[in-house]
Amino acid sequence: MADLFSPEWMTGFMEKWNAEPELSGALAEIGFNSIIGYGFPDDDQPRGVLTVENGKAVAAGPYDGQELSWDIRASEAQWNKWMSKPPGMMGLGTAFASGKMKFKVGDYGGMLKDPRMAKPFIKSFSVMASV
Repeated sequence: MADLFSPEWMTGFMEKWNAEPELSGALAEIGFNSIIGYGFPDDDQPRGVLTVENGKAVAAGPYDGQELSWDIRASEAQWNKWMSKPPGMMGLGTAFASGKMKFKVGDYGGMLKDPRMAKPFIKSFSVMASV
């Protein structure tokens, strides 16, 4: 398995993202466009980036100075825990409230209040686990 957020891992994540209608299809319905960074809290920048246009992931790879819509951080141990057992809404809420998941960019609270975004966000963790 490729290292978490490596270019190879991000490409696999993009392919799985696009193959999951509860993620890419649901986000296409709301015209979701974002550049999403993933990484670790102590890093200056995210490790991997996923570019999403109209719900579909169109590019994936290392961070290269892109302006991010979302920048999601957690410890490597926390990401690995989520890979082995993807979280639900309560688990993500607890992780955010306890500081185990941080958003350096993006409005976590606003996203969770919109079920059209919250459900696909939760689904993205089970898609990550399948990479």
